[in-house]
Amino acid sequence: MADFNAMNNALVSCDAGRLTRLVNEAVAADVPAGDILNQGLIAGMDIIGEKMESGDMFIPEVLMAAQIMASCLDIIKPLLGEGEGADERVVVIGTVKGDLHDIGKNLVSMMLESAGMKVIDLGVDIPPEDFVAKAKVNSATLICLSALLTTTMPMMKQTVDAIVEAGIRDEVKILVGGAPVTQAFSDEIGADGFAADAGSASKLAKQLTSSLQKA
Repeated sequence: MADFNAMNNALVSCDAGRLTRLVNEAVAADVPAGDILNQGLIAGMDIIGEKMESGDMFIPEVLMAAQIMASCLDIIKPLLGEGEGADERVVVIGTVKGDLHDIGKNLVSMMLESAGMKVIDLGVDIPPEDFVAKAKVNSATLICLSALLTTTMPMMKQTVDAIVEAGIRDEVKILVGGAPVTQAFSDEIGADGFAADAGSASKLAKQLTSSLQKA
C-alpha cells in the first residue's frame, strides 16, 4: 500500500527527495499509476492551492512544489494506461488583447495543470476571436481571462460577448482574474466567477466545471 498522505506532506513541504522515493516505492509495489497521480500528487497540489489561498504558502514555494510534482509525474507517465487518470476538462487561458502581463496567468495555468486539467495557454494580448476559436476547436469547458490593467478590463467584456455571440456560452464556464478585477466586475460582464489568486482559481475552476463534466 502506498502512503498517499506521506506523498501529500512531502509535496507540501517541497521535499523532492522524499516524494521521489515515495513515488518510486509505490511504483515498485505495483500501485496503480492513476492512484499515485490522483491521490498522491494532485491531492497534494490541492492542499497547496488551499494554503496559497489562505496565505500560508507563497508563489516561490508553489512554483517549487509544481516543479517537484512535474518531475515525479515523469516517473509515472509511462505507466499510465490509456485514459487512466485523465481529466476531460479543457481550459483555454490567456491575457486579453492590449495587455502583456503574464505572471499571474502563468501561475494559474500551472495550478490548473497540477489539478489534472488540460490547459491551452494562448499567451498575452489575445483578441476575443482567438479565445472563441480555440475554445471551439478544443471543446473547452472553461475559459480563463486575465487582465492586469484597468484599461484592458473592457476587453474582458468584449470577450464574454464574443463567446455569447459564437453560440458556445452554454458549453463553457468563464473565469476572470487580475489585480484590478473584482467580483462585482465579474458579475457585471457576465462571467461565471472571479479568483483573486491562483489557489482560489484552481478551486473555483473545479467547482465551475464539475456540472459540465456531469452533463
